Amino acid sequence: MRFLLCCLALTTLATAADKPLNILFLFADDWGRYASIYAEHEKFPSPNQVVKTPNIDRIAREGALFRRAYVNAPSCTPCRSSLLSGRYFFNCGRAAILNGAVWDPAIPSYPLQLKDQGYHLGKSFKVWSPGEPADAPYGGQQFAYQKSGGRCNQFSEEVTKMVANGVPLETAKQQIYDEVRGNFDSFLAARPQGAPFAFWHGPTNVHRKWVKGSGQAQWGINPDDLKGKLPKHLPDVPEFREDFGSYLGEIQAFDAQVGVILKRLEEAGEYDNTVIVISGDHGAPGFPGGKCNLYDFGVNVTLAIRWPGQPGGRYIEDFVNLMDLAPTFMEIGGAKIPEGVNGKSLVSLMKSGKSGQIEKERDYVITGRERHVSIAREGNLPYPQRALRKDGFLYIHNFKPERMPMGDYKSLTDSFTPSQDALENDTYAAFPDMDSSPAKAWLIEHRNDSQYKWHFDYAFAKRPEEELYDLSKDPDSTINVAKEPAYADVRAKMAAELQEKLKAVGDPRVTMDPVPFENPPFTLDTKSDKPGKGKKGKGKAKAE
Repeated sequence: MRFLLCCLALTTLATAADKPLNILFLFADDWGRYASIYAEHEKFPSPNQVVKTPNIDRIAREGALFRRAYVNAPSCTPCRSSLLSGRYFFNCGRAAILNGAVWDPAIPSYPLQLKDQGYHLGKSFKVWSPGEPADAPYGGQQFAYQKSGGRCNQFSEEVTKMVANGVPLETAKQQIYDEVRGNFDSFLAARPQGAPFAFWHGPTNVHRKWVKGSGQAQWGINPDDLKGKLPKHLPDVPEFREDFGSYLGEIQAFDAQVGVILKRLEEAGEYDNTVIVISGDHGAPGFPGGKCNLYDFGVNVTLAIRWPGQPGGRYIEDFVNLMDLAPTFMEIGGAKIPEGVNGKSLVSLMKSGKSGQIEKERDYVITGRERHVSIAREGNLPYPQRALRKDGFLYIHNFKPERMPMGDYKSLTDSFTPSQDALENDTYAAFPDMDSSPAKAWLIEHRNDSQYKWHFDYAFAKRPEEELYDLSKDPDSTINVAKEPAYADVRAKMAAELQEKLKAVGDPRVTMDPVPFENPPFTLDTKSDKPGKGKKGKGKAKAE
């Protein structure tokens, strides 16, 4: 009898061990590396000392927090193309750009690979956008669970409206949380019995635009608490601090949504059988050096992963690219990793149980960019960049330094400045590759101020062909040392290494002539490229 009981116990343990892991992916638009847990590892003033993200911090404490996690491209669609396929963005065909992106169904994507392995798929809100067909690498809208409501995508706007109509602040927030829970409830209810699941929660609230001052009004973030804590390239003035405080408020709103889903996961009894991954698709929108830039402020993002059965409290120093998530998820689900995948699974890192630099070959990332807003430059041309980020140094190659990095001046001239309302709400008014914002408006209005001219030039002026930053001395990438004799060897070595690596992975920018990104269909001004009607009848629609 004892022998039979032992056999039954072993069988039960084996069955539990063989049970496929679920995958919960929580992915925020425009969210850089800002979470309060990072402040515990930083030795300098930072906005991480102001933002509060208890739910994200929880996952990091119970799992691993990555310091050197990077997106492949600091623009929504190409970043997501890379993440979903595991390929460098430039190897994703027309999905390598934002406006005018088209998904190639011949490219395998991890969600559809998991579906073929019997996974129950679901998503709420933004997965792959903008692009045609919508959310194609996630199976379009057939796996959407969002009928309970989507007010989380305009969190501060919706809360502001409810409060103005007499709804108490916390009640207004709770109404939105109930929608988030309802969508996840519907997904769980539709799950076939015993099937593993993969769910993507992709709210757009951290994307512009949010209500000015909402960080303080809705989350108690005092802009003055950011004084002395902003990156060097952002003017430390009240307008920037208020705008950045509201950005942090939207991050806290995302964190609250994370908490709602984690609680429901626990109630469903699936918390300890689920790999939980939390991240964002690039840096801050509407701020210099953020979205559409290859500086750390634009491409270094939060990444926290909780892995069942693995120790928590880990802080990982390996360089990882978000395209590594596709082969990670495929490996978890037992899918064969297809040809053409450039990313490297993170399963070995997570199962190592270690902290620090774990795998010595993960000592760099490559980032890049082609086209964001289609009409940013004359002829709908891109601003091609590639960068090599290593320990202590960032090297950037700008292939077309004669072009404007954030787009042309548009209506802005030496004698004419668009109205503050236009600069705050119409992305196309000037330099369209930077989202409209109060910060952008302030910087343009102060462009002739000697005190802030450097900040304006940093954001909008033409850039040299090569940029090199010594991050041990200049962590915010503000002093280009590419032409300094003392750095000649470093520059030459990193330039050669970048070219070698790009050629090895077949980057069309360096392996093809003519370069496809410089010609149609990549430069077409399609109907979907034309300016859409945003809030107040101006600018672009929110989910750009």
